[in-house]
Amino acid sequence: MKPFNWKISSLLLTGIGISRLGDFIYLIAINLIVYEMTKSAAAVAGLWIIGPITSVLTNSWSGGMIDRKNKKSIMIWTDVARALGVALIPFLGSISFIYAVLFLNSIAKALFMPASATYITKLVPIESRKRFNSINSLVTSGAFIVGPAIAGGLFLIGTIEAAIFLNAASFIFSSVIIWLLPDTDKDLAEAAIKTSAYETLRDDWKQVIAFGRREAFIISVYGCFMAFGLFSLAMDSQEVVFIQDVVGLTEADYSFLVSITGIAFAVGALFITIVSKMLSIKQLMGSGMFLVAAGYLIYALADSFMMVVTGFTVLGIFNAFSSAGYQTFYQNNVPVEIMGRMTSVIGVIQSFTQIILLIVIGVLGDLFPLRYTIIILAFLNLLLSLYVCLQLLKPGKEQYFSETTSA
Repeated sequence: MKPFNWKISSLLLTGIGISRLGDFIYLIAINLIVYEMTKSAAAVAGLWIIGPITSVLTNSWSGGMIDRKNKKSIMIWTDVARALGVALIPFLGSISFIYAVLFLNSIAKALFMPASATYITKLVPIESRKRFNSINSLVTSGAFIVGPAIAGGLFLIGTIEAAIFLNAASFIFSSVIIWLLPDTDKDLAEAAIKTSAYETLRDDWKQVIAFGRREAFIISVYGCFMAFGLFSLAMDSQEVVFIQDVVGLTEADYSFLVSITGIAFAVGALFITIVSKMLSIKQLMGSGMFLVAAGYLIYALADSFMMVVTGFTVLGIFNAFSSAGYQTFYQNNVPVEIMGRMTSVIGVIQSFTQIILLIVIGVLGDLFPLRYTIIILAFLNLLLSLYVCLQLLKPGKEQYFSETTSA
């Protein structure tokens, strides 16, 4: 195997960073635009439902197409489509038209994400993936910190529309970067032609299910990680209410806490980038997941500003560990030939569960004290992390954590 060209890696990470920076700017801008147009909290909440619904509708069939098509081309065209869609938003006077454009953009994103996951796996050799994912986490945390700051500056000196156009430009920039990258699918074989789309879809799902049955260890560990993420998301969705109504802090305190989490994530990502060779995939996965769970538990039990700061700092730092570890584990153990299908099927299950869980948490929050709900979710995460740690310590599983050859 040829050594990995880190100049190519730097180019790819630059594209990822610019795109994510634009995403965080856009996230704030689109919420403000919709709220200004409607003065409705429900209309803003609807923005958060579009993505999961689109994922359920799209990911059930998109994975097979992605595995059979050129990933680089899919990434370029979906970036261009999202740029055009975002650029249209300031000219749309109707909330219905905005939702329609956001729905189409979500379809493009649902195609881009599995394609990019497979492309990165094919481009980055197994020996370099842990370090690449560590740097990728650092890039994401940087965008999380800088993006809202840029958005705030744009709102002060310009308009919300300026932030929207900047996001559209970030997608164009990302597409140009991807165009400059190597094509990993030059030798992609023509897919066998089925008699119907249904037959193709059926075979795709059969392959994913067969892999899941054959590799129960991979599915159980990664499934726990996904469930962990869903419980965390459910807690995050009630974060504002919990911090202000339960702990008794102010909006300014909440804003500061979000910044603390972003900085902590950046610190964790920077640390593992520097010492990635000294930390095994097992250590990143196990310690990361357990300490993130500990951070959420501290947050759930908090009755003061300092306790919340402590919880957010711990979960922020070790989120970077967990993210890098599980991304590498997934890349190293899922065959690249079916990775698009696997990512899409997981996305369907995750999005469907996410919709139900967010609704349930919202209802429970109205029926019972929110503190109890958050504590239960934090304990569930702690139990999941302990189960995963036990799985990682099982003998005879070393091949799943190899950093020199594929499993």
